[in-house]
Amino acid sequence: MALLGAACGGGEGGEGGSGGAGSGGGTGGGSGGSGGNGGVGGRGGAGGAGGMGGAGGGNGGGFAAIVSKEVYDAMFLHRNALYAYESLVAAAETFPAFCNEGSLDDRRREAAAFLANISHETTGGWPAAPDGPYAWGLYFTQEVGCENGGCTGYCDATNQEWPCAPGKTYHGRGPIQLSWNYNYGQAGDALGLPLLTDPDQVTSDGTVAFRTGAWFWMTPQSPKPSCHDVMTGAWTPSMQDQMLGRAPGFGMTINIINGGLECNQPTNTKVEDRVGFYLRYTQMLGVDPGPNLYCDKMASY
Repeated sequence: MALLGAACGGGEGGEGGSGGAGSGGGTGGGSGGSGGNGGVGGRGGAGGAGGMGGAGGGNGGGFAAIVSKEVYDAMFLHRNALYAYESLVAAAETFPAFCNEGSLDDRRREAAAFLANISHETTGGWPAAPDGPYAWGLYFTQEVGCENGGCTGYCDATNQEWPCAPGKTYHGRGPIQLSWNYNYGQAGDALGLPLLTDPDQVTSDGTVAFRTGAWFWMTPQSPKPSCHDVMTGAWTPSMQDQMLGRAPGFGMTINIINGGLECNQPTNTKVEDRVGFYLRYTQMLGVDPGPNLYCDKMASY
C-alpha cells in the first residue's frame, strides 16, 4: 500500500510517503509512491483482498506456529513493551491467511519478511549497538520528536472521506509507522476502529498496533500486490513486471513498501538494513532466505 510523508524525526519524506519511527515516518494505503526510511507514500484506496479474514486462510497454525515466544524474545532483545508477542499473535488472528498459506518454508519466509520490515521501521539500533544492529527492532512506537503532538504536518485537509479530527495528529505510529489521516481512516474502516478520532490507540494498544501492520501487509494496493501474496507465491509477475525487473522475493516487499526511495538505484543503507534483519530472522527460523533479496534492479511503482 502506501505509507506517508515528510518526517518530523529526521527521515526523508517520500513521494507522498513517510519515514520510520527512528528516522521519521509512517505508513498508509494507496497506489502512490513510497515514503521515507520508515514508510510508504501515496493516498489511493485500499484493496480488499487479504483483508479482514484473510484470503481464505490456511491450516498451518498461523504466526504462532511459525514463531514461538522464545524465538520472538530472542529476535527483539530491546523491544518496547507495546510490542508483546501475545499482541502480535492476537493481531494475526484478524487475518487467518497471515503466515498460514503456502509451504512451511513460505510461511517461515513470510514471517521473517514481515518482522524484518517492521524492525527497520522501528529500529533503535546502530552499527556498534550492543547485541548488534539487528537486535533492536520494535524499539520505537512512534516517530521520534512527535510524542507530544508536535508533528501536525500529516493532515490532508482536502480529503473529505477521512477528514482530520480537531486536535489530532497523524504522524507515524506503530510497527509499520501508519501516517496521514487518509491512511488512519482506511485502516480504521478495515479494522472497525475509530483511528481518525483516536489515533493514539496505535501506540497504547499493542494488538491494535500490530493489526495496523498486518492490515498493510495483507492488503494489495493497485497496481501493487500485497506483501503477503509476494512472499507466499500467490503473486505472479505480469509481462510488464518482468520487463521492469519485479520478481518474487524479499526485495519485492521493499519495493511495495518504499520502492520510490529504496529501489531502482544502487543499494542504499536502508535496504541493507532491511536485508540484514531478514537474514537474521530467516536464520533463526531455519529457512533459506530465497531469491531476489534486493530491489536495485526493480522499477518502483
